[in-house]
This record gives sequence, C-alpha cells and structure tokens, in this order.
Amino acid sequence: MPKRFADARVIVTGAAQGIGRAVTSAFAAEGARVWALDLDAEGLADASGAVARRSLDLSRRDDVHRVVQEMALAEGGIDILVCCAGGVRGQVGRPLAEIDEADWQVIFGANLESTLWCAQAAAPVMQRAGRGRIVTIASGAGLRPSLTGIQAYTAAKHALVGLTKQLSLEFARHGVTTNSVAPGFVLSNPASQRQWDAYGPEGQARLVESIHRRRLGRAEDIAHAVLFFADPASDWITGQILSVDGGRS
Repeated sequence: MPKRFADARVIVTGAAQGIGRAVTSAFAAEGARVWALDLDAEGLADASGAVARRSLDLSRRDDVHRVVQEMALAEGGIDILVCCAGGVRGQVGRPLAEIDEADWQVIFGANLESTLWCAQAAAPVMQRAGRGRIVTIASGAGLRPSLTGIQAYTAAKHALVGLTKQLSLEFARHGVTTNSVAPGFVLSNPASQRQWDAYGPEGQARLVESIHRRRLGRAEDIAHAVLFFADPASDWITGQILSVDGGRS
C-alpha cells in the first residue's frame, strides 16, 4: 500500500519530546522526509524517523531562516511545516505581580515567535510551488484560561490562534493552508507530568471526570489530527482551530 506522505518534505519543530516527537514519527511512518528541529540536541537524537536533526533556538529569526533555507536547498522544497515548539519553559502558575519581563518573554519566544519565524521562512518556498501546509499547535489555553495558571502561556497561545488565522488569510490564496490543533491535557513530557502530579489524586479525578472520553490525551492523538490537516484531501480547510481534547466539558 502506498505511503500517505511518501517523499513529502516536512519540518517539525519541538521534535525532541512529547507531541513534536510523535508528529515526527507519524510522518516518517507514512514515508515523509522529516527535518526535526528543537533546542534540545540530546532529545533530538531520539527523534525516530527524522532524516535530519538541527538544534537551534527557534525564537531567533536568523537561525530559523538559516535552517529552513538549508532544508529547502537540500530537499528541493518544503511541503509541510508543523510548529510544535512551545511549552511553559519550566514555569509554574503564580500571581501576576510576581512575573518579570524575562519570564513573560521567554514563553512568548517559545510559543509564538518560533512559529512566526518558521512560517516567515517556509511560506515563500511553498508559495513558489503553489502548495503547502502549515499546522500550528495551539492549546485549550488558547481558547480559554489555562489550567497551568501561567498568564504568559495562555496569552501566547491565544496570540498563536490569531496568528494562525491571519496566516491563512495571507497564504491560502497561494495554495498554502494554515490550521491549528488545540490539544487538551496531554500527558506527554516532563512539564505535563509535573502538572499532573501537582493536582494530586482528587484533582486528577476531577480533571478526568471533566473529559467526555474519561482519559487523558496521548501525543499520538494530536499527531493524528496534524496528519489530517496536512493531507491533500484537506485542501479546502484553512484558518481552522481543531480542539482535540476528548470532549472536555
């Protein structure tokens, strides 16, 4: 049976762990040539199926443009960009009065600016080809207040939802669709594990009870949604935010 994404040229950011690693594996299993990008060089070494791995700070515009140009030249183009980089950067919820400038900016750099620079670099390559897919990873925190209690995180994810829709308006006329997956609570990395543990047994039970499917999400659940948006059959879907959260009440 033919592979669904045979020889598709794919960039996945945040590929060192969690959702990004699952997305990398899912595309590779379907025949794609995946370039895995992340700040965490050690984690990237375990990104299964990637044909290339690049460690860089994705909030730095020049570094992002350099790596994206390198891929476009090496592979002869870029078909799909999936922006999974983000997270809480080791922070925990605390009162707004305690937040300093560096705490705020590092979360915006990881969750918003990384996507902005990747899209800025990759979209012109796709536009010249007349086709392409950009998929961002937002969050339930981009649609409502965040369970993390981190003000910068929910603000950055709300901004990412707006950026996704704006990019759709700009790029779709050139054959490049832009959509976002908004995960619910996915237990997939050390940060989400710490958050889960902090809830304690009673809080954990309440959270699971609020999910219609009565289970936490898995990184593979999000990867399946990403592949749906990346598929050629999704050509008339753009500017959309898909909640993948088990039906959270």
